Amino acid sequence: MTINAEVPVAAARGGPVAAAAGHGERDAEGTTSGADLVLPLLAVGGVGVLAGYGYVRRTRRGRTRTTPGVVSAQPPVTPLPTLERQAGTALVQADDCLRTSREELAFVEARFGAAAVEPFVRALREAERELSAAFSIRLRYGHGVPEEEAARRQALAGIVGRCAEAGRRLDTEAPAFDQLRALEREMNEALGVAEARFRELTGRTGGVEATLAGLRHAHYPAPATTTSISASTSVSAPTSATTVTGYVEQAKDRLVFATTHLNQARQAADLGHTGEAIRALRAAEGAISQADTFLNAVDRLANSLADAAELVPATLTGAEADIARATTKGATGPLHTQLAHTQLTQTQLAHAHTTLAAVREELTGDHSYGYDPLDALRRIVQAMLPLGATRDGVLSAAAWLVARNDVGSADGFVATHRGAVGVEARTRLTEAELLLKTDPAAADVPALDARELAEQDVRVHGNPYAGAADEHTSGVGGAVLGGILLGEDPDGGPPLAFGGPATRKRRGLPPT
Repeated sequence: MTINAEVPVAAARGGPVAAAAGHGERDAEGTTSGADLVLPLLAVGGVGVLAGYGYVRRTRRGRTRTTPGVVSAQPPVTPLPTLERQAGTALVQADDCLRTSREELAFVEARFGAAAVEPFVRALREAERELSAAFSIRLRYGHGVPEEEAARRQALAGIVGRCAEAGRRLDTEAPAFDQLRALEREMNEALGVAEARFRELTGRTGGVEATLAGLRHAHYPAPATTTSISASTSVSAPTSATTVTGYVEQAKDRLVFATTHLNQARQAADLGHTGEAIRALRAAEGAISQADTFLNAVDRLANSLADAAELVPATLTGAEADIARATTKGATGPLHTQLAHTQLTQTQLAHAHTTLAAVREELTGDHSYGYDPLDALRRIVQAMLPLGATRDGVLSAAAWLVARNDVGSADGFVATHRGAVGVEARTRLTEAELLLKTDPAAADVPALDARELAEQDVRVHGNPYAGAADEHTSGVGGAVLGGILLGEDPDGGPPLAFGGPATRKRRGLPPT
Protein backbone atom coordinates (compact mmCIF):
# COMPACT_ATOMS: atom_id res chain seq x y z
CA MET A 1 0.00 0.00 0.00
CA THR A 2 1.15 3.59 -0.65
CA ILE A 3 0.12 6.37 1.67
CA ASN A 4 -0.55 10.06 0.94
CA ALA A 5 -2.47 12.80 2.62
CA GLU A 6 -5.72 12.00 0.88
CA VAL A 7 -7.06 8.57 -0.07
CA PRO A 8 -5.31 5.23 0.00
CA VAL A 9 -4.72 3.64 -3.38
CA ALA A 10 -3.50 0.20 -4.27
CA ALA A 11 0.13 -0.14 -5.14
CA ALA A 12 0.65 -1.19 -8.73
CA ARG A 13 1.74 -4.88 -8.93
CA GLY A 14 1.06 -7.83 -11.07
CA GLY A 15 -0.98 -10.89 -10.22
CA PRO A 16 -4.58 -11.63 -9.58
CA VAL A 17 -5.12 -8.98 -6.92
CA ALA A 18 -3.80 -6.20 -9.11
CA ALA A 19 -5.89 -7.40 -11.99
CA ALA A 20 -8.96 -7.40 -9.83
CA ALA A 21 -8.18 -3.89 -8.72
CA GLY A 22 -7.84 -2.81 -12.34
CA HIS A 23 -11.23 -4.21 -13.14
CA GLY A 24 -12.66 -2.36 -10.19
CA GLU A 25 -11.43 1.12 -11.22
CA ARG A 26 -13.73 3.56 -12.94
CA ASP A 27 -13.09 6.89 -14.63
CA ALA A 28 -13.22 10.13 -12.79
CA GLU A 29 -16.81 10.73 -13.73
CA GLY A 30 -18.35 8.31 -11.56
CA THR A 31 -16.15 6.19 -9.72
CA THR A 32 -14.85 3.68 -7.28
CA SER A 33 -11.23 2.90 -6.57
CA GLY A 34 -9.82 -0.66 -6.27
CA ALA A 35 -8.89 0.18 -2.67
CA ASP A 36 -12.60 0.33 -1.86
CA LEU A 37 -12.78 -3.42 -2.63
CA VAL A 38 -9.61 -4.39 -0.76
CA LEU A 39 -10.65 -2.93 2.57
CA PRO A 40 -13.94 -4.88 2.78
CA LEU A 41 -12.07 -8.07 1.92
CA LEU A 42 -9.62 -7.45 4.73
CA ALA A 43 -12.49 -6.79 7.10
CA VAL A 44 -14.25 -9.99 6.13
CA GLY A 45 -11.01 -11.94 6.61
CA GLY A 46 -10.57 -10.49 10.08
CA VAL A 47 -14.08 -11.46 11.07
CA GLY A 48 -13.47 -15.03 9.82
CA VAL A 49 -10.31 -15.33 11.93
CA LEU A 50 -12.15 -14.13 15.01
CA ALA A 51 -15.06 -16.49 14.34
CA GLY A 52 -12.71 -19.46 13.94
CA TYR A 53 -10.90 -18.61 17.17
CA GLY A 54 -14.22 -18.38 18.99
CA TYR A 55 -15.35 -21.74 17.62
CA VAL A 56 -12.16 -23.42 18.82
CA ARG A 57 -12.59 -21.98 22.34
CA ARG A 58 -16.25 -23.01 22.49
CA THR A 59 -15.37 -26.54 21.37
CA ARG A 60 -12.67 -26.88 24.01
CA ARG A 61 -15.03 -25.63 26.73
CA GLY A 62 -17.75 -28.07 25.55
CA ARG A 63 -15.41 -31.04 25.86
CA THR A 64 -14.58 -30.34 29.49
CA ARG A 65 -17.76 -28.73 30.76
CA THR A 66 -20.04 -30.70 33.12
CA THR A 67 -22.96 -28.29 32.95
CA PRO A 68 -26.27 -30.17 32.57
CA GLY A 69 -27.54 -30.23 29.02
CA VAL A 70 -24.10 -30.15 27.43
CA VAL A 71 -23.06 -33.42 25.72
CA SER A 72 -19.63 -34.65 26.82
CA ALA A 73 -17.23 -36.28 24.41
CA GLN A 74 -16.69 -39.05 27.02
CA PRO A 75 -18.95 -42.09 26.29
CA PRO A 76 -21.49 -42.90 29.03
CA VAL A 77 -20.51 -45.65 31.45
CA THR A 78 -22.69 -48.75 31.14
CA PRO A 79 -24.29 -49.59 34.51
CA LEU A 80 -22.97 -52.73 36.16
CA PRO A 81 -26.39 -54.47 36.26
CA THR A 82 -26.64 -54.06 32.49
CA LEU A 83 -23.23 -55.68 32.01
CA GLU A 84 -24.28 -58.51 34.33
CA ARG A 85 -27.38 -59.17 32.22
CA GLN A 86 -25.30 -59.15 29.04
CA ALA A 87 -22.85 -61.65 30.53
CA GLY A 88 -25.73 -63.86 31.67
CA THR A 89 -27.29 -63.81 28.22
CA ALA A 90 -23.94 -64.75 26.65
CA LEU A 91 -23.55 -67.71 29.02
CA VAL A 92 -27.04 -69.03 28.32
CA GLN A 93 -26.63 -68.71 24.56
CA ALA A 94 -23.22 -70.40 24.54
CA ASP A 95 -24.52 -73.23 26.72
CA ASP A 96 -27.47 -73.72 24.37
CA CYS A 97 -25.15 -73.83 21.37
CA LEU A 98 -23.03 -76.52 22.97
CA ARG A 99 -26.02 -78.64 23.94
CA THR A 100 -27.57 -78.44 20.48
CA SER A 101 -24.24 -79.22 18.84
CA ARG A 102 -23.75 -82.32 20.98
CA GLU A 103 -27.22 -83.57 20.10
CA GLU A 104 -26.78 -83.23 16.34
CA LEU A 105 -23.25 -84.61 16.47
CA ALA A 106 -24.60 -87.85 17.97
CA PHE A 107 -26.67 -88.47 14.82
CA VAL A 108 -23.68 -87.79 12.58
CA GLU A 109 -21.44 -90.12 14.58
CA ALA A 110 -24.08 -92.86 14.42
CA ARG A 111 -23.91 -92.67 10.64
CA PHE A 112 -20.26 -91.94 9.86
CA GLY A 113 -18.37 -93.29 12.90
CA ALA A 114 -16.13 -91.74 15.55
CA ALA A 115 -13.14 -91.11 13.28
CA ALA A 116 -15.15 -88.96 10.87
CA VAL A 117 -16.47 -86.65 13.59
CA GLU A 118 -13.19 -86.27 15.50
CA PRO A 119 -12.58 -82.65 14.31
CA PHE A 120 -16.03 -81.65 15.55
CA VAL A 121 -15.57 -83.48 18.85
CA ARG A 122 -12.33 -81.55 19.27
CA ALA A 123 -14.09 -78.25 18.52
CA LEU A 124 -16.76 -79.10 21.08
CA ARG A 125 -14.15 -79.80 23.73
CA GLU A 126 -12.39 -76.52 23.06
CA ALA A 127 -15.70 -74.66 23.23
CA GLU A 128 -16.55 -76.48 26.47
CA ARG A 129 -13.27 -75.35 28.01
CA GLU A 130 -14.01 -71.75 27.12
CA LEU A 131 -17.53 -71.97 28.52
CA SER A 132 -16.33 -73.71 31.69
CA ALA A 133 -13.82 -70.89 32.23
CA ALA A 134 -16.58 -68.32 31.69
CA PHE A 135 -18.83 -70.02 34.24
CA SER A 136 -15.92 -70.21 36.69
CA ILE A 137 -15.47 -66.46 36.40
CA ARG A 138 -19.16 -66.00 37.08
CA LEU A 139 -18.98 -68.28 40.11
CA ARG A 140 -16.21 -66.14 41.59
CA TYR A 141 -18.08 -63.00 40.60
CA GLY A 142 -21.15 -64.25 42.48
CA HIS A 143 -19.00 -64.70 45.59
CA GLY A 144 -17.78 -61.09 45.33
CA VAL A 145 -14.43 -61.75 43.67
CA PRO A 146 -13.03 -59.40 42.50
CA GLU A 147 -14.30 -56.59 44.73
CA GLU A 148 -13.29 -53.40 42.89
CA GLU A 149 -15.81 -52.15 40.34
CA ALA A 150 -13.25 -51.76 37.57
CA ALA A 151 -12.05 -55.32 38.09
CA ARG A 152 -15.64 -56.58 38.17
CA ARG A 153 -16.27 -54.90 34.84
CA GLN A 154 -13.23 -56.64 33.43
CA ALA A 155 -14.50 -59.96 34.79
CA LEU A 156 -17.85 -59.49 33.03
CA ALA A 157 -16.03 -58.57 29.83
CA GLY A 158 -13.99 -61.75 30.24
CA ILE A 159 -17.18 -63.82 30.50
CA VAL A 160 -18.58 -62.32 27.31
CA GLY A 161 -15.25 -62.77 25.52
CA ARG A 162 -14.91 -66.44 26.44
CA CYS A 163 -18.51 -67.14 25.43
CA ALA A 164 -17.84 -65.43 22.11
CA GLU A 165 -14.75 -67.57 21.59
CA ALA A 166 -16.72 -70.75 22.35
CA GLY A 167 -19.32 -69.75 19.80
CA ARG A 168 -16.70 -68.76 17.24
CA ARG A 169 -15.06 -72.17 17.55
CA LEU A 170 -18.33 -73.90 16.72
CA ASP A 171 -19.19 -71.42 13.96
CA THR A 172 -15.83 -72.13 12.33
CA GLU A 173 -16.62 -75.85 12.06
CA ALA A 174 -20.23 -75.48 10.89
CA PRO A 175 -19.45 -75.42 7.11
CA ALA A 176 -17.32 -78.58 7.33
CA PHE A 177 -19.98 -80.21 9.47
CA ASP A 178 -22.64 -79.51 6.83
CA GLN A 179 -20.30 -80.79 4.15
CA LEU A 180 -19.92 -84.10 6.01
CA ARG A 181 -23.67 -84.48 6.51
CA ALA A 182 -24.40 -83.54 2.90
CA LEU A 183 -28.13 -83.42 3.65
CA GLU A 184 -28.87 -81.79 0.31
CA ARG A 185 -27.65 -84.96 -1.44
CA GLU A 186 -28.06 -87.71 1.18
CA MET A 187 -31.29 -86.90 2.98
CA ASN A 188 -32.58 -90.47 2.83
CA GLU A 189 -29.56 -91.83 4.71
CA ALA A 190 -29.88 -89.22 7.45
CA LEU A 191 -33.59 -89.90 7.74
CA GLY A 192 -32.84 -93.59 8.09
CA VAL A 193 -30.59 -92.93 11.12
CA ALA A 194 -33.19 -90.72 12.79
CA GLU A 195 -36.03 -93.13 12.13
CA ALA A 196 -34.08 -96.08 13.54
CA ARG A 197 -33.39 -94.22 16.74
CA PHE A 198 -37.02 -93.11 16.90
CA ARG A 199 -38.23 -96.71 16.65
CA GLU A 200 -35.83 -97.82 19.38
CA LEU A 201 -37.12 -95.13 21.76
CA THR A 202 -40.73 -95.89 20.95
CA GLY A 203 -40.10 -99.51 21.85
CA ARG A 204 -38.47 -98.51 25.16
CA THR A 205 -41.26 -96.22 26.32
CA GLY A 206 -43.56 -98.92 27.63
CA GLY A 207 -40.81 -100.58 29.65
CA VAL A 208 -39.67 -97.28 31.17
CA GLU A 209 -43.26 -96.45 32.08
CA ALA A 210 -43.51 -99.75 33.96
CA THR A 211 -40.20 -99.05 35.70
CA LEU A 212 -41.44 -95.68 36.91
CA ALA A 213 -44.67 -97.15 38.22
CA GLY A 214 -42.66 -99.74 40.15
CA LEU A 215 -40.41 -97.08 41.68
CA ARG A 216 -43.40 -95.09 42.89
CA HIS A 217 -44.91 -98.16 44.50
CA ALA A 218 -41.66 -99.22 46.15
CA HIS A 219 -40.29 -95.97 47.51
CA TYR A 220 -42.34 -92.85 47.31
CA PRO A 221 -45.36 -92.48 49.55
CA ALA A 222 -43.14 -90.57 51.98
CA PRO A 223 -43.20 -86.74 51.99
CA ALA A 224 -40.21 -84.59 51.14
CA THR A 225 -37.70 -84.01 53.92
CA THR A 226 -35.57 -81.05 54.83
CA THR A 227 -32.07 -81.89 55.97
CA SER A 228 -29.88 -79.42 57.80
CA ILE A 229 -26.31 -79.59 56.60
CA SER A 230 -24.74 -77.16 59.04
CA ALA A 231 -25.70 -74.31 61.26
CA SER A 232 -25.92 -71.98 58.26
CA THR A 233 -26.91 -74.21 55.35
CA SER A 234 -29.93 -76.34 54.59
CA VAL A 235 -31.30 -77.99 51.51
CA SER A 236 -34.74 -79.29 50.68
CA ALA A 237 -34.48 -82.78 49.20
CA PRO A 238 -37.60 -84.04 47.44
CA THR A 239 -38.23 -87.74 47.39
CA SER A 240 -36.50 -89.22 44.39
CA ALA A 241 -39.63 -90.11 42.41
CA THR A 242 -40.65 -86.48 42.12
CA THR A 243 -37.55 -85.73 40.04
CA VAL A 244 -38.88 -87.84 37.15
CA THR A 245 -42.60 -87.24 37.57
CA GLY A 246 -44.14 -86.74 34.13
CA TYR A 247 -40.99 -87.72 32.28
CA VAL A 248 -42.57 -90.58 30.37
CA GLU A 249 -45.40 -88.27 29.26
CA GLN A 250 -42.90 -85.65 28.13
CA ALA A 251 -40.93 -88.29 26.26
CA LYS A 252 -44.11 -89.30 24.46
CA ASP A 253 -44.80 -85.65 23.63
CA ARG A 254 -41.34 -85.29 22.04
CA LEU A 255 -41.88 -88.53 20.10
CA VAL A 256 -45.23 -87.31 18.74
CA PHE A 257 -43.48 -84.14 17.60
CA ALA A 258 -40.72 -86.25 16.03
CA THR A 259 -43.28 -88.42 14.20
CA THR A 260 -44.88 -85.38 12.61
CA HIS A 261 -41.59 -83.91 11.48
CA LEU A 262 -40.10 -87.15 10.22
CA ASN A 263 -43.16 -87.56 8.01
CA GLN A 264 -42.86 -83.97 6.82
CA ALA A 265 -39.19 -84.51 6.04
CA ARG A 266 -39.96 -87.64 3.97
CA GLN A 267 -42.69 -85.90 2.03
CA ALA A 268 -40.59 -82.79 1.37
CA ALA A 269 -37.62 -84.90 0.24
CA ASP A 270 -39.80 -86.85 -2.19
CA LEU A 271 -41.05 -83.57 -3.66
CA GLY A 272 -37.53 -82.18 -4.00
CA HIS A 273 -38.09 -79.48 -1.34
CA THR A 274 -34.66 -79.93 0.19
CA GLY A 275 -34.63 -76.95 2.54
CA GLU A 276 -37.99 -77.86 4.01
CA ALA A 277 -36.89 -81.47 4.44
CA ILE A 278 -33.72 -80.43 6.30
CA ARG A 279 -35.67 -78.15 8.65
CA ALA A 280 -38.12 -80.93 9.49
CA LEU A 281 -35.32 -83.44 10.00
CA ARG A 282 -33.43 -81.18 12.40
CA ALA A 283 -36.58 -80.58 14.45
CA ALA A 284 -37.22 -84.33 14.62
CA GLU A 285 -33.62 -85.08 15.64
CA GLY A 286 -33.81 -82.58 18.49
CA ALA A 287 -37.06 -84.11 19.77
CA ILE A 288 -35.64 -87.65 19.55
CA SER A 289 -32.58 -86.61 21.58
CA GLN A 290 -34.72 -85.14 24.33
CA ALA A 291 -37.07 -88.12 24.45
CA ASP A 292 -33.95 -90.22 25.00
CA THR A 293 -32.89 -87.91 27.85
CA PHE A 294 -36.26 -88.25 29.58
CA LEU A 295 -36.27 -92.04 29.37
CA ASN A 296 -32.63 -92.30 30.44
CA ALA A 297 -33.40 -90.19 33.52
CA VAL A 298 -35.95 -92.74 34.72
CA ASP A 299 -33.57 -95.65 34.11
CA ARG A 300 -30.70 -93.83 35.83
CA LEU A 301 -32.86 -93.17 38.87
CA ALA A 302 -33.92 -96.82 39.05
CA ASN A 303 -30.28 -97.94 38.96
CA SER A 304 -29.23 -95.35 41.54
CA LEU A 305 -32.01 -96.42 43.90
CA ALA A 306 -31.00 -100.06 43.59
CA ASP A 307 -27.36 -99.20 44.31
CA ALA A 308 -28.37 -96.97 47.21
CA ALA A 309 -30.53 -99.68 48.77
CA GLU A 310 -27.49 -101.95 48.87
CA LEU A 311 -25.22 -99.22 50.23
CA VAL A 312 -27.39 -97.75 52.99
CA PRO A 313 -26.77 -100.43 55.65
CA ALA A 314 -22.98 -100.32 55.32
CA THR A 315 -22.94 -96.50 55.15
CA LEU A 316 -25.11 -96.19 58.22
CA THR A 317 -23.02 -98.66 60.20
CA GLY A 318 -19.80 -96.93 59.14
CA ALA A 319 -21.09 -93.49 60.11
CA GLU A 320 -22.28 -94.71 63.52
CA ALA A 321 -18.92 -96.33 64.16
CA ASP A 322 -17.03 -93.16 63.15
CA ILE A 323 -19.02 -91.04 65.60
CA ALA A 324 -18.69 -93.57 68.37
CA ARG A 325 -14.90 -93.73 67.96
CA ALA A 326 -14.55 -89.97 67.67
CA THR A 327 -16.46 -89.30 70.89
CA THR A 328 -14.71 -92.01 72.92
CA LYS A 329 -11.93 -90.80 75.19
CA GLY A 330 -8.52 -91.78 73.88
CA ALA A 331 -9.85 -92.95 70.50
CA THR A 332 -7.92 -92.48 67.27
CA GLY A 333 -8.90 -92.30 63.64
CA PRO A 334 -9.61 -89.80 60.83
CA LEU A 335 -12.80 -88.44 62.31
CA HIS A 336 -11.30 -88.19 65.81
CA THR A 337 -8.42 -86.19 64.36
CA GLN A 338 -10.89 -83.95 62.53
CA LEU A 339 -12.82 -83.34 65.74
CA ALA A 340 -9.62 -82.45 67.56
CA HIS A 341 -8.57 -79.83 65.03
CA THR A 342 -11.85 -78.06 64.25
CA GLN A 343 -14.40 -76.01 66.15
CA LEU A 344 -17.22 -78.52 65.80
CA THR A 345 -20.15 -77.83 68.06
CA GLN A 346 -22.20 -80.17 70.14
CA THR A 347 -25.15 -79.14 67.97
CA GLN A 348 -23.52 -80.64 64.88
CA LEU A 349 -22.72 -83.86 66.71
CA ALA A 350 -26.23 -84.05 68.10
CA HIS A 351 -27.66 -83.50 64.65
CA ALA A 352 -25.55 -86.34 63.24
CA HIS A 353 -26.72 -88.66 66.04
CA THR A 354 -30.35 -87.74 65.40
CA THR A 355 -30.10 -88.21 61.63
CA LEU A 356 -28.42 -91.60 61.91
CA ALA A 357 -30.99 -92.76 64.43
CA ALA A 358 -33.84 -91.71 62.14
CA VAL A 359 -32.33 -93.53 59.16
CA ARG A 360 -31.74 -96.62 61.29
CA GLU A 361 -35.40 -96.60 62.31
CA GLU A 362 -36.51 -96.28 58.68
CA LEU A 363 -34.18 -99.08 57.62
CA THR A 364 -35.46 -101.53 60.23
CA GLY A 365 -39.05 -100.29 60.42
CA ASP A 366 -42.21 -100.62 58.35
CA HIS A 367 -41.57 -99.53 54.75
CA SER A 368 -45.26 -99.25 53.93
CA TYR A 369 -45.04 -95.56 54.76
CA GLY A 370 -42.27 -94.97 52.28
CA TYR A 371 -38.56 -95.52 52.18
CA ASP A 372 -36.24 -93.71 49.79
CA PRO A 373 -32.74 -95.19 49.92
CA LEU A 374 -31.20 -92.34 47.92
CA ASP A 375 -32.67 -89.80 50.30
CA ALA A 376 -31.46 -91.88 53.25
CA LEU A 377 -27.92 -91.88 51.85
CA ARG A 378 -28.12 -88.15 51.18
CA ARG A 379 -29.12 -87.43 54.76
CA ILE A 380 -26.30 -89.57 56.16
CA VAL A 381 -23.72 -87.87 53.93
CA GLN A 382 -24.98 -84.38 54.72
CA ALA A 383 -25.03 -85.08 58.45
CA MET A 384 -21.44 -86.33 58.36
CA LEU A 385 -20.13 -83.65 55.99
CA PRO A 386 -19.44 -81.02 58.71
CA LEU A 387 -17.49 -83.68 60.62
CA GLY A 388 -15.15 -84.26 57.68
CA ALA A 389 -15.98 -87.96 57.48
CA THR A 390 -17.07 -88.25 53.84
CA ARG A 391 -13.73 -88.42 52.04
CA ASP A 392 -12.81 -92.04 52.68
CA GLY A 393 -14.34 -95.48 52.71
CA VAL A 394 -18.00 -96.28 52.40
CA LEU A 395 -19.12 -92.72 53.14
CA SER A 396 -17.09 -91.50 50.16
CA ALA A 397 -18.80 -94.06 47.92
CA ALA A 398 -22.20 -92.97 49.24
CA ALA A 399 -21.39 -89.29 48.59
CA TRP A 400 -20.34 -90.10 45.03
CA LEU A 401 -23.50 -92.09 44.29
CA VAL A 402 -25.83 -89.38 45.60
CA ALA A 403 -24.00 -86.50 43.92
CA ARG A 404 -23.71 -88.30 40.58
CA ASN A 405 -27.45 -88.94 40.56
CA ASP A 406 -28.39 -85.39 41.54
CA VAL A 407 -25.98 -83.73 39.10
CA GLY A 408 -27.31 -85.96 36.31
CA SER A 409 -30.87 -85.13 37.28
CA ALA A 410 -30.21 -81.37 37.19
CA ASP A 411 -28.32 -81.59 33.90
CA GLY A 412 -31.10 -83.59 32.24
CA PHE A 413 -33.72 -81.11 33.38
CA VAL A 414 -31.74 -78.15 32.04
CA ALA A 415 -31.13 -79.95 28.74
CA THR A 416 -34.82 -80.71 28.17
CA HIS A 417 -36.10 -77.32 29.37
CA ARG A 418 -33.31 -75.03 28.24
CA GLY A 419 -35.63 -72.71 26.35
CA ALA A 420 -36.73 -71.37 29.75
CA VAL A 421 -33.79 -72.01 32.11
CA GLY A 422 -31.70 -68.97 33.01
CA VAL A 423 -28.12 -68.34 34.00
CA GLU A 424 -28.40 -68.87 37.77
CA ALA A 425 -29.47 -72.50 37.45
CA ARG A 426 -26.79 -73.18 34.84
CA THR A 427 -24.11 -71.58 37.00
CA ARG A 428 -25.03 -73.73 40.00
CA LEU A 429 -25.05 -76.78 37.76
CA THR A 430 -21.53 -75.97 36.56
CA GLU A 431 -20.41 -75.59 40.17
CA ALA A 432 -21.87 -79.01 40.99
CA GLU A 433 -20.17 -80.60 37.98
CA LEU A 434 -16.79 -79.17 39.02
CA LEU A 435 -17.22 -80.34 42.62
CA LEU A 436 -18.25 -83.81 41.48
CA LYS A 437 -14.69 -84.26 40.22
CA THR A 438 -12.98 -83.03 43.39
CA ASP A 439 -15.39 -83.16 46.36
CA PRO A 440 -18.53 -85.21 45.61
CA ALA A 441 -20.00 -84.70 49.08
CA ALA A 442 -20.07 -80.94 48.48
CA ALA A 443 -21.49 -81.28 44.96
CA ASP A 444 -24.93 -82.40 46.10
CA VAL A 445 -26.09 -79.01 47.43
CA PRO A 446 -25.41 -76.96 44.26
CA ALA A 447 -26.90 -79.79 42.17
CA LEU A 448 -30.16 -79.66 44.12
CA ASP A 449 -30.11 -75.87 43.97
CA ALA A 450 -29.62 -75.96 40.19
CA ARG A 451 -32.61 -78.25 39.76
CA GLU A 452 -34.80 -76.09 41.98
CA LEU A 453 -33.79 -72.86 40.21
CA ALA A 454 -34.40 -74.44 36.81
CA GLU A 455 -37.86 -75.59 37.85
CA GLN A 456 -38.66 -72.06 39.05
CA ASP A 457 -37.59 -70.66 35.68
CA VAL A 458 -39.89 -73.08 33.88
CA ARG A 459 -42.85 -72.19 36.09
CA VAL A 460 -42.31 -68.48 35.48
CA HIS A 461 -41.82 -68.99 31.73
CA GLY A 462 -45.06 -70.90 31.15
CA ASN A 463 -46.04 -72.36 27.78
CA PRO A 464 -47.21 -69.88 25.11
CA TYR A 465 -48.00 -72.81 22.76
CA ALA A 466 -50.21 -74.69 25.22
CA GLY A 467 -53.29 -74.44 22.97
CA ALA A 468 -51.59 -75.79 19.87
CA ALA A 469 -53.04 -79.17 18.93
CA ASP A 470 -53.26 -79.60 15.17
CA GLU A 471 -50.97 -81.89 13.21
CA HIS A 472 -48.55 -79.10 12.36
CA THR A 473 -48.22 -77.64 15.88
CA SER A 474 -48.63 -80.68 18.13
CA GLY A 475 -45.68 -80.81 20.52
CA VAL A 476 -44.47 -77.33 19.55
CA GLY A 477 -44.74 -76.10 23.15
CA GLY A 478 -42.41 -78.83 24.38
CA ALA A 479 -40.04 -78.27 21.46
CA VAL A 480 -39.75 -74.56 22.23
CA LEU A 481 -39.42 -75.22 25.96
CA GLY A 482 -36.69 -77.74 25.20
CA GLY A 483 -34.77 -75.34 22.95
CA ILE A 484 -35.31 -77.53 19.88
CA LEU A 485 -37.06 -74.62 18.16
CA LEU A 486 -36.05 -71.06 18.81
CA GLY A 487 -39.60 -69.86 19.46
CA GLU A 488 -39.41 -66.78 17.24
CA ASP A 489 -42.50 -67.52 15.11
CA PRO A 490 -46.08 -68.74 15.63
CA ASP A 491 -45.05 -72.21 14.44
CA GLY A 492 -42.17 -72.34 16.90
CA GLY A 493 -39.48 -70.79 14.76
CA PRO A 494 -36.37 -72.34 13.20
CA PRO A 495 -34.82 -75.59 14.42
CA LEU A 496 -31.35 -75.13 15.82
CA ALA A 497 -28.27 -76.84 14.42
CA PHE A 498 -24.62 -77.57 15.19
CA GLY A 499 -22.76 -74.27 15.49
CA GLY A 500 -22.37 -71.07 17.43
CA PRO A 501 -24.58 -67.97 17.53
CA ALA A 502 -23.74 -66.98 13.96
CA THR A 503 -24.64 -70.33 12.36
CA ARG A 504 -27.06 -72.20 14.60
CA LYS A 505 -30.15 -70.77 12.84
CA ARG A 506 -28.99 -71.55 9.30
CA ARG A 507 -31.57 -74.33 8.87
CA GLY A 508 -34.44 -71.88 9.30
CA LEU A 509 -36.58 -70.36 6.58
CA PRO A 510 -34.68 -68.11 4.17
CA PRO A 511 -35.23 -64.38 4.78
CA THR A 512 -38.01 -62.79 2.76
